[in-house]
Amino acid sequence: MRRLLALAATMVALAVGPAAAEWPVTTFTLDNGLEGVVIEDRRAPVATHMVFYRVGGADEPAGRSGLAHWLEHLMFKDADTAVEGGFSALVAANGGQDNAFTSPDVTAYFQRIASDRLGFVMGLEASRMRDLEVGEAEALTERDVILEERAQRVENDPSGRFGEQRSAAMYLNHPYGQPLIGWRHEIAKLQLADALAFHARHYGPDNAVLVVAGDVDPETVERLALEHYGDIPSIGAVPRERVSEPPHAAPRRVLYEDARVRQPYVMREFLAPTRRTDPERAAALEMLAAVLGDGLNARLQQALTVERELAVATGAWFAGSARDYGEFAVYAAPQPGVSLDEIEAAMDGVLETFLASDGPSAEEMERVKTRWRASWIYSQDSQSTLARRYGHGLAIGMSIEEIEAWPETLQAVTAEDVMDAARAVLRPEASVTGRLQAPEGVEG
Repeated sequence: MRRLLALAATMVALAVGPAAAEWPVTTFTLDNGLEGVVIEDRRAPVATHMVFYRVGGADEPAGRSGLAHWLEHLMFKDADTAVEGGFSALVAANGGQDNAFTSPDVTAYFQRIASDRLGFVMGLEASRMRDLEVGEAEALTERDVILEERAQRVENDPSGRFGEQRSAAMYLNHPYGQPLIGWRHEIAKLQLADALAFHARHYGPDNAVLVVAGDVDPETVERLALEHYGDIPSIGAVPRERVSEPPHAAPRRVLYEDARVRQPYVMREFLAPTRRTDPERAAALEMLAAVLGDGLNARLQQALTVERELAVATGAWFAGSARDYGEFAVYAAPQPGVSLDEIEAAMDGVLETFLASDGPSAEEMERVKTRWRASWIYSQDSQSTLARRYGHGLAIGMSIEEIEAWPETLQAVTAEDVMDAARAVLRPEASVTGRLQAPEGVEG
């Protein structure tokens, strides 16, 4: 069954200048359960082909953190593409580019290639969905690569280790608290049998979303999908059974000291809803982050940098695209000679003043909405952004309608909505405050 859905109406309503381009969106579902999405973009004779699996780091068996990411690496070592350079070399030989990524909720593989080579990359991707053939020695070598990657990104980077510790403090029970790359002692024990079992359990057509964006027509994409993916057997329902967070009843603090730190800073994070769980509140938090931390006119920047010259950097962000929980954060990095105690107290003062106020002014609301509209319109220029928007949303349990409603949901946010969200989320008992600094006596 096919439904033709257009992004045009939403984009025209949001445009601040000429009407935005139209990207018709079509969906289909194969008999084996594979969901397909086609986004027509005729500007250039290229296509972006992506496969999203409904599995990520938060779905790993206990004691096997890093397994989802390791499997992502092993997918490029599949024996079906055993030429020098493997899978990526075959894509490159056909004029394309490819990569993959793992998140706590989703694992995705993608290629960008000339439209007339779409069937070729579908065949490659289907072969490693069907099965995975990797030798033991090659798998263990790739495990060593992951361990080195962890050393570079986490153990040799104070900010990386700091972030890992904050996440562990934020989640008392939910697997979002474990590092996506994995804990070193658990990565070191992973075996090829673990990866093959994880692949067999989660990598099937009925646990995947296929997205093709570019110079293609829906009928051709569906025909090619049926040809390459249609004979892969379904794997059956894969319930995402995750534990939930208990109510957070006490603020937590993390102090991470490292002699390599040159710029100390303080960050406070709060547990928050997501677009999937509460889109209206998530939209209000998106606007709150912009009011507090986006640009020179933001509240934190004005108070701590312009008016008082206490900070070299300030900001706020909202991460609401996860499946289960989101996070809202504010941060400030002090000027030389300003202590973390001083900058944290000043940051707290901005938040307290804001929470006691009537909320953002009409001018602030218009400013952040205009900036967001412009950003959204410009994002339509990227095929991969369009493909990720739909693929990620569907893979975490959202519908096409919910994905496409997001711009209108944001534009409908009022100042009262922002204040309601701020008072509900910016609660000390639901926070983790982290400080990153050099040990006392160590010069930055």
